[in-house]
Amino acid sequence: MRWPERVLVREVGPRDGLQNEKAILPAETKITLIRRLIRAGITAIEATSFVHPRAVPQLSDAETVLEGIGDPGPGVTISALVGNVRGMQRAIAASHTCLREIVVVVSASEAHNRANLNRTVGDSLTELGEIRRLAGERFKVRGAIATAFGCPYQGKISFAEVARVAEGMLAEGIDEITLADTAAAGNPRQVYELVRETVSRYPEVTWALHLHETRGPGPVNAVMGIMAGVHVLESSVGGLGGCPFIPGATGNISTEELVRMLHGMGIETGIDLRLLLQCAEYIKELL
Repeated sequence: MRWPERVLVREVGPRDGLQNEKAILPAETKITLIRRLIRAGITAIEATSFVHPRAVPQLSDAETVLEGIGDPGPGVTISALVGNVRGMQRAIAASHTCLREIVVVVSASEAHNRANLNRTVGDSLTELGEIRRLAGERFKVRGAIATAFGCPYQGKISFAEVARVAEGMLAEGIDEITLADTAAAGNPRQVYELVRETVSRYPEVTWALHLHETRGPGPVNAVMGIMAGVHVLESSVGGLGGCPFIPGATGNISTEELVRMLHGMGIETGIDLRLLLQCAEYIKELL
């Protein structure tokens, strides 16, 4: 095999990381963190999410954060997660800010989708069409398939369950999809085989991996994903995060450790590791 020369590291700490922390940080702190991440060379950042404040109070200041980031500079994509049509309407109201990309999440697990979004997978895929219509030309919309490698409520997830969500997203014109190991259930062989199958079955899709570190296999799973054909990896500065709807799902794979590993393998990311480590120290001190 040939290793890729470059991998895109998408930072999800300001969204997926902070949503799982007990502390609710002020908007100005989040803005400072995001600006520091941009200075470190990160060009793709999930900054926040438009979900009900009662569900995720840590991110109730989405509009303020996006307004405060200002112009992120050329080549930097700021995204936000949208949970439903109401969230999409909030995103549209914030379209004058730096927000350029919307993320929609549907779980491969019926049980997790109900816990996370309070609806069936089928209902979520139906609503996805309305979200996509509302996004129009304002925003790029990319998808994420939660619990793609296993679910603590439902157990094993079949390829057919992953494919059902992927095809629903493709039907709405979404051509970038993340396979998310929401519960850190995936092992290296499983990651390699699922990525190989999805890349082979849906070559028109840009596939990404979102990995958690609960049981320690995150870096190995990242390597197996690269070997299988993924060139986009999602991680969280300081290893922050988890899933508030999965008991015991601790932090995401650490961005700084992921970048350190990739650089050691001779794979470029465009990220300054020294500045990134400073970002990690900054947020760790606050939390």
